[in-house]
Amino acid sequence: MNSLSIMDGGGRRWLTTTGMNPPRRVVDVDDELTADEAYRLAVSGTGLTWHGDFPNARNLLAAMGRRCPSAAGKSFQDKRNHQSRRARILGRLLVPLDSGHVLPLRRGPDVRAACTEVYGPSETASLVSLPELLGVVGAHEWRVKGVEIPALGAKIHPHHGVFSPVRGEYVDLVAKSPLPATELAFDIGTGTGVLAAVLARRGVQRVVATDTEPRALACARENFERLGFAGIETLETDLFPPGRAPLIVCNPPWLPARAHTPLERAVYDPGSRMLHAFLDRLPRHLTPGGEAWLILSDLAELLGLRTRDQLLAAFRRSGLEVLGRKDTRPKHPRATDPRDPLHAARAKEVTSLWRLTTRAEPAPD
Repeated sequence: MNSLSIMDGGGRRWLTTTGMNPPRRVVDVDDELTADEAYRLAVSGTGLTWHGDFPNARNLLAAMGRRCPSAAGKSFQDKRNHQSRRARILGRLLVPLDSGHVLPLRRGPDVRAACTEVYGPSETASLVSLPELLGVVGAHEWRVKGVEIPALGAKIHPHHGVFSPVRGEYVDLVAKSPLPATELAFDIGTGTGVLAAVLARRGVQRVVATDTEPRALACARENFERLGFAGIETLETDLFPPGRAPLIVCNPPWLPARAHTPLERAVYDPGSRMLHAFLDRLPRHLTPGGEAWLILSDLAELLGLRTRDQLLAAFRRSGLEVLGRKDTRPKHPRATDPRDPLHAARAKEVTSLWRLTTRAEPAPD
């Protein structure tokens, strides 16, 4: 959810999609500010409102990032905490926006369309962290450009705050696994709608896509219309729609850890709450003899956040049995990037499609 508050000194509104609070103290800075001084002020909690050249602001942000300590050798949770602190420090480099989301900086890009998509129309001056603005602009470019999905022969256009399907291996698993039925499928936590669209492309006659996030459903509906699948039903609900289906697909967040931003909720699931809720309620929504396709990476296991025995035990507790599993290796760039803090685990990562069914028919909700 977008957070808006009034800043002291100048009356500019604070824009954020991450829930980060505005700095209590803000000073005006320009191209004369050194990276060492900028980093010192940011670490102390001071916000730096930039009034110089925009490319120089980006260069300063990069220089501040190089001054942040390394997270090498830390545990996963320590790395997460380090990442959060780094984001807070770098997020104190701020840029002003005039009414209409006009960026009043030398050589500044036109950010009006990108900001309007995320924050809505603006008739007042505002202030936004430079990392957030760069993220908003980058998301707008992805939304315009789209992500090529070979299984669809078309592109999916992600919105800001909705996880982009750049990791194509999980899409390919759904595209290539034999369908147990074609009359009805549920896509739980649809996000951009990519898996629902793949099911419809494969001939599933009726697909119901659910999500708890209105922005995700808006993104999915836009993609369905663009792809010619306007008949796919969307529903804002916690996990399941009413009734049962012979095929239920779910690609939940893969890591049982706390999300620091709304976008991270697509990756992090504290205490595996969504995963366990999906498994526990699944038997009441799967038709007898039907299949649930659960797409999970084993990254949590490689990081020591969950064991394979704990996952299998969760299946058994929910009255589920495994019909089979199909595995694949990630192909995205981070899987082979030695600079990634999680490289040792990512190099071994396997993504799996678990085919689950019920052991006995439970009473419906």
